[in-house]
Amino acid sequence: MLRRLTLTAAASFAALSAAAPGASAAAAPIPLPVLQEVLQSAADTDDKARDTQDRLTVTTAETGNRAANGTYELTCGPAGGTHPEARAACDRLEELAGEDGDPFAPVPQDRMCTHQHGGPATARITGTWNGRNVDAKFNQGNGCEISRWRQMEPVLPSVR
Repeated sequence: MLRRLTLTAAASFAALSAAAPGASAAAAPIPLPVLQEVLQSAADTDDKARDTQDRLTVTTAETGNRAANGTYELTCGPAGGTHPEARAACDRLEELAGEDGDPFAPVPQDRMCTHQHGGPATARITGTWNGRNVDAKFNQGNGCEISRWRQMEPVLPSVR
C-alpha cells in the first residue's frame, strides 16, 4: 500500500504543480484536503482489492484420508485461509485457468468416459474466483471425473 500511496501522492502533486504555474516540488506542500483525498483513494483501492480477492470454500468427504476430509477456506491474491496448501492451490488454479480457462467447469455431458469407479470421495468448491461465482462438485464416479479431480490437486486432496 505504501508504494501505491507514494505513487498516487506523487501523481497528485504533479497535477497540482501543473495546475499552478511556477510551483515547484520544494516550494509547495500538498494541501491537507488533497492529501486526505489521496489517502482515502488509496484506502478505497485496497477495499476494492480485498472485495475482489478470490475466496473459495473447499469441502471434501470420504477421501480415504480422515485428515483431508472437512471444510477449508482458500483465498488467493494473496494466498491464505485454512487450506493446508494455500499457495500451491492458488498457483494450480492460475495454471489451470491459463490452460483451459475454467478449472471449475464440469465434464461435458457428451464426453465418453471410462466406466471405472475411483471411490466414494466427493468435494464441493463454492465462493468467488476471478470475479465470478463458483459452485462446483467433484467425485470419483468415472474416468473423466477421476481425471478432473486429479487436475485440481492440490486444491483438492490426493485420494490415490
